[in-house]
Amino acid sequence: MTAAALGTNRLVIDRNRAIRAISNFFIGLAVFLGGFVLFEPAPYELLLAVLLGVGLLCGLRIPRGVLPIIILFALYCVGGLVSSFQMADYGRGLHYTTVTFFLSFTAAFFAILINQDMGRLRLIFRFYVAGAILTTLPGIFGYFGIPGFEIFTRYERAQGVFADPNVYAPFLVAPALYLMYGIMHRSITMLPARMLGLAILLLGLLLAFSRAGWGLLVIAAGIFYFLMLVNETNPRTRVKYILQGLIGLCFFAGALIVALQFDAISTIFEQRAQVIQSYDGDRLGRFARHLIGFELALTEPLGIGPLEFGFLYGEDTHNVYLKGLMGFGWLGFVCWMIMIFWTLIAGFKLLFNKRPWQPYYQIAYIVFFGHLIIGWVIDVDHWRHFYLMLGIIWGCILLEKKWHAERKTAPKRPMVSLRRSHQSPLSAPTAA
Repeated sequence: MTAAALGTNRLVIDRNRAIRAISNFFIGLAVFLGGFVLFEPAPYELLLAVLLGVGLLCGLRIPRGVLPIIILFALYCVGGLVSSFQMADYGRGLHYTTVTFFLSFTAAFFAILINQDMGRLRLIFRFYVAGAILTTLPGIFGYFGIPGFEIFTRYERAQGVFADPNVYAPFLVAPALYLMYGIMHRSITMLPARMLGLAILLLGLLLAFSRAGWGLLVIAAGIFYFLMLVNETNPRTRVKYILQGLIGLCFFAGALIVALQFDAISTIFEQRAQVIQSYDGDRLGRFARHLIGFELALTEPLGIGPLEFGFLYGEDTHNVYLKGLMGFGWLGFVCWMIMIFWTLIAGFKLLFNKRPWQPYYQIAYIVFFGHLIIGWVIDVDHWRHFYLMLGIIWGCILLEKKWHAERKTAPKRPMVSLRRSHQSPLSAPTAA
């Protein structure tokens, strides 16, 4: 090969690297901005809309493996469009359905990006952690009355740079699990920074006084810890996990006891720690509205329109499944349930497969599953991080298919062959 040809190849390689680096930066920035949604449209949506547009203009290829969620969400939104015309103000329903479709497409977009480059998983989680910490600090400052930060609290609860503490608190769970994983698996070099970051997130979660957030953390952390023990084959490492778990529980309990010594925290904690609040069990409380809504759905196959339930009964459904029936009709509800079961079933066995992406996948799958549980008492259908977790799950499902396809064509090649096909590889399953 001539020197001129070598020079041309080097320029092409350098250009591709530069393009990939710029693309990864903006992908990470979009994830980072997911924690700054005090106003809408948020910077997260605006930047992702630009990235989606650029990707489509540049010939973004949609793998067949991601088509199921695209088709199901498209049909789900068709149900929303039909349901919107049952409303007098159908424009409001059309707007809600459009936002739903955009957010659902972001899940497919993240899945495609991860399928293109496995290294983006680490990029996504690192930017997620950074965004979560920076959105938490203003909420903590505001809660303790530091002047200028009052806007980041609501009803004496920290809400970060969010409009609702009940959305802000669950947002913190995935990055908290990622930091827990790093503390237990990685070297001690970054241990102080990880512990400080985790302490900030847990304090922010506590001060949000969100039962949904607290419940999600308990469910997700418990399942994640269980999976770590089950997947570990080294007895010494299992003993280490058990000791670390006990130390972590003692540290958390001690920190909680100290926090409850402050009247400003203990008073609200005692009130919010009650499983059933007055607005849950009243005559037209949350649970009574659930029953009314499911009974109404039997006679309204087309739905009554997105958000229309709140106008009729004074409060929204606060149940994502009922919201699907009311706002997207039977068609939307069926598609939503198919999407859930398809995701959970298709991805379950991946929880136990030793892969470089396993820790990222486990966190996303567990947090997604936890959202489906808390979805019985709160609406999660417009939570941005919910669709990010869904995208990570489907991205890893695509990676798994690619890995198996490569094993079939070259059965004697080591697993590293897949990692070499990516520009930003993870070196091992513990590379988080």
